[in-house]
Amino acid sequence: MGQLTVHAGVWTLEDMFASPWHYLPVEVAPGTAALRVELDYERAGAILDLGCMGPSGFRGWSGGARRSFVIAADAATPGYLPGEVEPGLWQVMIGLHMVPPDGVRYRVTAEPSSGTDAADPPAPDGPPPPASRPARRDLPAAQGHRWLAGDLHAHTVHSDGAMTVPELACFAISRGLDFIAITDHNTVSHHGELPAVARGYAITLIPGQEVTTARGHAGVLGDTGWIDFRASPDDWLDAAEHGGGLMSVNHPIAGPVSWLHQMRRLPPLVEVWHWSWLDLTWTTPLAWWQAWDPAAIPVGGSDWHRQGSDAPPGTPTTWVECADADPEVILRCVRDGRVAISAERDGPVLLRNDGELVAVGADGLVLAGPDGAYRRVRADVARLPGAPGFHRLLSPSGATLALTP
Repeated sequence: MGQLTVHAGVWTLEDMFASPWHYLPVEVAPGTAALRVELDYERAGAILDLGCMGPSGFRGWSGGARRSFVIAADAATPGYLPGEVEPGLWQVMIGLHMVPPDGVRYRVTAEPSSGTDAADPPAPDGPPPPASRPARRDLPAAQGHRWLAGDLHAHTVHSDGAMTVPELACFAISRGLDFIAITDHNTVSHHGELPAVARGYAITLIPGQEVTTARGHAGVLGDTGWIDFRASPDDWLDAAEHGGGLMSVNHPIAGPVSWLHQMRRLPPLVEVWHWSWLDLTWTTPLAWWQAWDPAAIPVGGSDWHRQGSDAPPGTPTTWVECADADPEVILRCVRDGRVAISAERDGPVLLRNDGELVAVGADGLVLAGPDGAYRRVRADVARLPGAPGFHRLLSPSGATLALTP
């Protein structure tokens, strides 16, 4: 075993005011095979986040979801990157998310090991692929294209979700989805799992991350590499674009995690429809979208974590019209604005096709444009004039059931 490093003390409000993140040094000797770190603190009124930086940079983040982690060459706690435990100065990263007036006592222990016995056991095999899946909806699309049903915001055990990547893939399939983006908080440790799970379960898994701060969350879609959440949102956008990805403002109106950041440039996407839009007759998210950037492409996300806490995947459903289901193709079509959103996968859908609006499963609903409601839909599949601007399908009570830009 290596030398045990212990840091203990009290974090105060003044520490939090000085910086949201603090760093505790750990010296790692050559020949170290694994590093185990544990955080203990008085939890009454306090929330401390946990992460790690190695000599070469980011090695993982679990936020407030875990109190310990292990990093080894061939395995690591979800949220952390396996690989060589480099000799040199490591930093245990502590996020001061919530500190009570009297401060919070903490103790951090870091123990290097020369053997792999310190590593967490490997994750169990995933569930078997489903024997059947819901039939794909046949929606009007451009020649050579089809509308894919998906969700652009979901979490796994790599941050604060309850499901493994294979479990989430199976659940998304059971919900009739063709794709799902896995956007764990402030980490990319899940990205390495996605290609094999996607092949094994025949579903498209889009790599992503939710850049998470106390002043708002941003979704970065694509295999961009880790986005440094300690930087500014303008830096997030630059990094996302440099990596070939897309950035969205996530759940801009969502209680204590609403978007408060200002930016010099605006990202191309806005998560207009999030499960926290609890009353679909309210137009608050739409008002924010139009005030923030009417040209931003609207997307939807369930923000799935676990049963009983969030809406299940596909609530809402983001539809993307594209030629195939490759993750890069889907993101390119999102960037081009070939999207629509519906409250659920099997509910009414409003699409654009051949210069017209097409309402599917919408008989008796009301079509509304940028200037308000103006037409009753009179067929299960209705083609209507396609005026510019975002349009919605409304229930007779005014609830938004589908949206297209």
